[in-house]
Amino acid sequence: MPRFSVIVPAYKVQAYLQECLESVLGQSYPDLEVIAVDDRSPDACGALVDEFAARDARVRPVHLPENGGVGGARNAGIEHATGDYLVFVDGDDTLAPDALRSIADRIKEADDPDIVVYDHAHALWTGETVRSPFLHQLTEQGPVPFRLDDRPLLLKLPLVAWNKAYRREFVESESLTFAPGAHTDTSWTVPALLAAESVATLDRVCVHHRRQRKITNPPSDHGDHGYFDIHEQYDRVFAFVDARPELAHWRPVLFRRMVDQLMAVLARPDRLPRTARAEFLRRSRAHYRRYRTPGAAVPLHARLRHLLVRTGSYRTYRVVRLASALRRHATLFVKSLARSVRSAALRLHYRVQRRLPLRADRAVFTSHSGRGYGCNPGALEAAFRSFVPGMRTAWVAHPEHHHTLPTATARVRPGTAAYWTALARSKYLVSNASWDERFVKRAGQVVIRTQAGTPLKRMGLDLQDRPAAARDTDFTALLADVDTWDHCLSANRHSTLVWERVFPGGYTTLETGQPRNDVFQQATSADVTRLRESLGIPEGSVAILYAPTHRDYLRGPRHTLDLERVLRQLGPRYVLLARAHHLYDAPLTAASGGRLIDVTDHPNIESLCLASDALVTDYSSLMFDYANLDRPIVIHSDDWEAYEAARGTYFDLRAFPPGAVARSEDELIDIFATGHWRGSRSAQLRGAFRERFCPYDDGRAAERVVQRLVLGGTAGRAPVTPLAERHPVPSAAAMFAAAPLASVPHPQSSPEGARSTTR
Repeated sequence: MPRFSVIVPAYKVQAYLQECLESVLGQSYPDLEVIAVDDRSPDACGALVDEFAARDARVRPVHLPENGGVGGARNAGIEHATGDYLVFVDGDDTLAPDALRSIADRIKEADDPDIVVYDHAHALWTGETVRSPFLHQLTEQGPVPFRLDDRPLLLKLPLVAWNKAYRREFVESESLTFAPGAHTDTSWTVPALLAAESVATLDRVCVHHRRQRKITNPPSDHGDHGYFDIHEQYDRVFAFVDARPELAHWRPVLFRRMVDQLMAVLARPDRLPRTARAEFLRRSRAHYRRYRTPGAAVPLHARLRHLLVRTGSYRTYRVVRLASALRRHATLFVKSLARSVRSAALRLHYRVQRRLPLRADRAVFTSHSGRGYGCNPGALEAAFRSFVPGMRTAWVAHPEHHHTLPTATARVRPGTAAYWTALARSKYLVSNASWDERFVKRAGQVVIRTQAGTPLKRMGLDLQDRPAAARDTDFTALLADVDTWDHCLSANRHSTLVWERVFPGGYTTLETGQPRNDVFQQATSADVTRLRESLGIPEGSVAILYAPTHRDYLRGPRHTLDLERVLRQLGPRYVLLARAHHLYDAPLTAASGGRLIDVTDHPNIESLCLASDALVTDYSSLMFDYANLDRPIVIHSDDWEAYEAARGTYFDLRAFPPGAVARSEDELIDIFATGHWRGSRSAQLRGAFRERFCPYDDGRAAERVVQRLVLGGTAGRAPVTPLAERHPVPSAAAMFAAAPLASVPHPQSSPEGARSTTR
C-alpha cells in the first residue's frame, strides 16, 4: 500500500500533462501511485497517460467511457486508489520539488490527520510564479492536529481540492464524493473540512496552479444550466450541514462565504457570459433568502455585496459597478495629478539645492539601487566615518531595508526631498550601481563607482550582441552614467582591463582591492563562532554555502540541485546554507531549519562566507571574494554551454577554476564524499586563482580609497600586504580537519573521474 495516491484528471491538457506527471513521478518521496484518469479527452491525453504507464509501474491509467467532468474523473480515481492519502493534482498543474516528502513529514508530525492543508503558487502564462496571499492562514504554530472550529479562517482559503491531502479512510468513512459541475470543489471541500476530526497545515508551496492566458466559459451539458451550478453546489453544502445538527453554528459563516463566492463568479466575464448575468443574480437572490440565518451579523465591508444579492436587481448591480469604476478612475486621476505635482515640486527643489554650496563633509552611499547596507559602498561608508573626522554620511535605501543600516548614518528614502538634497549637496557619491537618471553632477562633486565584484560574465558594452543578457539596457543612458564617474574601483588587473573597455570614460581606475573583502582579513575565530551560532549551524558540522548566480536566459530562478538529496548523500555532518540571487524574490528552497538553512534574506553575504567552511557556486562573482578566505571552492557548471551562449564570459572557468569542478549533481556529491573538495589539487588551483585575482585584498582596501580620495594622500600610504603574509581567519572545519570524515554513501563514480573535471 503506497503512502500517497496522486489522482490526476486529464481533459484537454495535452500541452501540460507531461510536465504534470513528471513533477509527480520525479518527487524525492517515491512511495506513491499515480491514478491518471483520461476523462474521454479528445486530444492526446489518453495516449500520454498510456506512455507514462508503460515507462513507470507506479502509473495506473484509467480511461473513462464518456466525459464526466473533473468531479467524475476524480471519483474514478478515488475508486482505484489504494494509498493512505489522496492528493489531487489537475492535469495542467505541477507538484513542487520535494512536496510529497514535506507533506509526509507533516503527516508524521501531526499523527496522521484527516486533512493536511498546504500552500500553493500561481504559475502564470508569462512564466512568473506568484505565491498565494494566504500564507498567514497556514502557520504551523499552535496545537496539532486541530479541528476547523479552532482555525475557522481556513474557510477563507480557496475552496479547492488540490491544496490538501486527505486520509483515504476518512474520505471513505464520510462517503465524500465530487458532484458534477464546474464548481465541484466547493461541495467537496466544505464538507470535508467540517467533518474532519483532525486537520494540520503546512506552510510550504506544494502545488503550482497554472493560470491560463485565456479561460473560456465553463462547459454546459444542459443549456445555461452549467453557468449556475455554483447554486447547486451550495445546496449540497447546506444539505450536509442540515443533516448534522452539531454543525448548525457554521450556517452564518457558510452563508457569508456563499455570498462572497456568488459575487466573485458574477464579476468574472470569462466565467459568466453577459446574457446569463441577470438570471444568475435572480437565482442568487433566491439562495440568499433560502439560507440566510436570522440575526447573523454582516461585516461592514461586505454589506454592499449582500445588498446587491438580496435585491437581485441586475440593473442596480450595473449601476453600482459603473459607479465603482468611475470612482476608481477618479482616484487614479487624483493620484496621478498628485504624483505630477509632487514630481514638479521635487524637480524645483533639486534645482534650488544645486545652487547652494557643496558640503565637503557630506557623503552619500547606496548599494544595488536602494537595497540594504553592504557590499563595497557599505565598507566605504564605515571607512569614511572611521578615517575622516567630522564626516557625515547618508545611506539611500528603501524603507524595508532601513533596519540593516548603522545608527551612525542618516537614512534616506529614494525619491524624497532629502534624497535630492543629498545628491545635490554631498561632495562624495558612492555606489555600485547607477544613480537616478535625473541626477546632474556638479562641479566639485566626486562620484565613486565601486562595481560589485570581479567580472566573470560579460558586462557593459559587451552585452550589445547579447540580447538575452542585455534585455532592455539603454546603452546611451549607460554611457551617460559612466560620464559622471570620477573614479572606478578595481580588485585586480583583470577587472581594470574589463572595466575600462566596457565602460569607456574619462574616470580614473583605482586598483585598491575590494573594500567589502576587508572583513575577511580582520575577522577573528570568535566572530566565526558567533556567526555560526546565530545561523543555527551545529557545532562540528561542515557548513557549505550554496550561492548560484542568475540566468539571463531564464525568467526565474534555476533549480538544478536537489539540495535535500545532496544532504542525504553526504550524511549528518554537513549543513547547507542556501542563498538565492538578489534578483529573485523566491528562496532557493522552501525547506527551513535542520541541516538545510535558507539564508536568502540574510542581509550580509560576507557574514555567510565567514560562517561557512566551503563555497559551492556556479558563475557568481562571489568566488573571487571567497578566495580571499583561502577556503575550499567547488564549481557546479552543469550548464556552461548555455550560460556562455546567453551571457558570455571573459575566460573559461573550467580551465582556470578556484577548486574542483562538478558537471553534475552526482559529481558534486562525489567531490565532497571523497574529500576532494579540500584536497591538495583543489588547494593548488585555489592558490593560482588567488594570485591572479586577489592581489590587493589585504584588509586595507577601504583605507586606501579614503586616503587617496578624501585625505589627499596616495595609495602607497597603505602598502599592500603580500599574499604569503596574509592570515585570513580559518574556517570552523579547519580546526577539526584532522578528524576523519564519517563514511557516507555516494554515487558510483571514481575519485579520478571527479578530479579530472578540474584539469
